Amino acid sequence: MAWGQAGAWRQRPLKAVRPRGAIPRRKPPEASLPGTVLGPPRLLKSAGFRFAALFAAMFAIAAIALVAVLWWATAGALDRQTDATVRADAIALTERWRDAGATGLAEAIEERLAVDVENELIYLLMDIEGQRRLAGNLDRWPAGLPADAAWIRTRVLHDGLATEARLHRVELPGLRLLVGRDETERSQLRRLLTEGVVWASGAVAVFALAGAWLIRHALQTWMGPAFVTTAAIAGGDLSSRVALSGRGDEFDRLAQTLNTMLDRIGTLMEGVRGVSDAIAHDLRTPIARARAKLEDALATSPDEEALRAAVEQGIADLDGISRIFQALLRIAEAEAGARRAAFAPFDLAPVLADAAEIYDAMAEARGQRLRTALPATLEVIGDRDLLLQAVANLLDNAIKFTPPDGSVELTARQAGAAIEVAVADDGPGISPEDRNHVGERFFRADKARATPGSGLGLSLVRAVAHLHAGEVRLEDAVAGRDPPGLRFVLRLPAP
Repeated sequence: MAWGQAGAWRQRPLKAVRPRGAIPRRKPPEASLPGTVLGPPRLLKSAGFRFAALFAAMFAIAAIALVAVLWWATAGALDRQTDATVRADAIALTERWRDAGATGLAEAIEERLAVDVENELIYLLMDIEGQRRLAGNLDRWPAGLPADAAWIRTRVLHDGLATEARLHRVELPGLRLLVGRDETERSQLRRLLTEGVVWASGAVAVFALAGAWLIRHALQTWMGPAFVTTAAIAGGDLSSRVALSGRGDEFDRLAQTLNTMLDRIGTLMEGVRGVSDAIAHDLRTPIARARAKLEDALATSPDEEALRAAVEQGIADLDGISRIFQALLRIAEAEAGARRAAFAPFDLAPVLADAAEIYDAMAEARGQRLRTALPATLEVIGDRDLLLQAVANLLDNAIKFTPPDGSVELTARQAGAAIEVAVADDGPGISPEDRNHVGERFFRADKARATPGSGLGLSLVRAVAHLHAGEVRLEDAVAGRDPPGLRFVLRLPAP
């Protein structure tokens, strides 16, 4: 059984159109030169280098943040602890001055110095003019201290040695007081921490560079099969496919997608070759027949009526050839998605009713019955003309292969998230092995060789279904019956 195209009531010349708003593609300079092969990308333009640089930057930022936290938790904590201790000591001495005056303050300072085993306390109490030292372990007021600074870090002579000191100045009526701590040991610890930070930063840089190199190398390794495959395909080996690693990661998913795309391209290439062969085979005969009839009419026809009949027959043959090309153009247009810009919501039920009304007369002329079971409304989103053409093709072929006194049934319904349009007939049906090939251009089953048609009708129906993100399904109209008939289901997504 074959599925031909619908009658000439919908036939009109079609032009291959470009989608609305599309811009014609222009080949890049490399593509215009045969044999041009792009070399490996330069370092700064390499995606692997960019990923590696990003890793190195993120690793360095994380390491710097960690070092900063460690510094704040060690050296910073020591500074904060020193300041808190000095502040508490200064407050206690101020309270002692309020209770016992300058004499009691001096005694408190001497008591603290007497119990200072570690020799880290620093005190100096002087009169307001700075001429007389009243208590403390500093010989004189440190030079160069800011006049309004309460906290100072400077070098002082402590027990005859120059040391780093953290000082807090307290102004009392008629007195000047310095309270501080010797920071020599803390400065040494800070220097050790600084050296550790420097060495850690160097290690961070080394590990970042090593990690960046490993990432770049890993990316090149993982993308290697894709590079090899694309190079082989560019060299003409269309059977090459990207090898899978078996890890099931993103690169395997990319490889599977590429392989699916290559399989689709291979199928399209085979289809192009098959269409070319089919066109050369199926159109050669009617063209040669039309030419032979016209030449024979010119050579042998004795009267005008015979010549006119021959010309009319030649025109009919050429119209059939034109319809084949128009069907091919419609199929190509649908498969390319050029009509998707014309999609709009509409009610499919009146469209199906119109198609049934048109083909009811054809069925009645052949002694057949065309039954319908259509809902009141059936909202879809798509191309009205293409869907009408697809349903018309199904009805035309169902009527063509249904015997006299047989019946053809057109039904439609909404099944969940899909809309199903079905055309069933009482014809001979299609064998299961032939159903896998139905929809290929110019395919005709053995039972349909004697029936007029070109084998493009179902190809158009399948292309229209795919354009609308739908599917097609073939099944027996009545299982177990002889002949079983055929039920063709066009399944479209509901809006």
